[in-house]
Amino acid sequence: MFVAAYWWKVHPGKEEQFRAAWRRGTELIARKYGSLGSRLHWDDDNARFVGVAEWPDRDTWQAAYDAKMAYDEPETRRAFTDAIADTADDPLLLMEVTDDLLARPAASGAV
Repeated sequence: MFVAAYWWKVHPGKEEQFRAAWRRGTELIARKYGSLGSRLHWDDDNARFVGVAEWPDRDTWQAAYDAKMAYDEPETRRAFTDAIADTADDPLLLMEVTDDLLARPAASGAV
């Protein structure tokens, strides 16, 4: 398994818009590119959201990254980018998983 982490600072008052667009975008990326989903975290020390996406392997992530993770829902992309005040050009972290001890609930069909 492979993980990629990203960060975003969001315009004040647009946090819920960002989170909703992030959730929908994550679902679309999983369907189109084969990600295993993602988690969104709040980093209070740096006043930013951090997303950690799981992928079956680096090659699958790389193909999606090279395609800019584009998906066919422009209104979701607009809502996402409109909420962002700052982000990095490159991922925060790219890592191979060596040991995974996260407890995972039974599959519910959700991403």
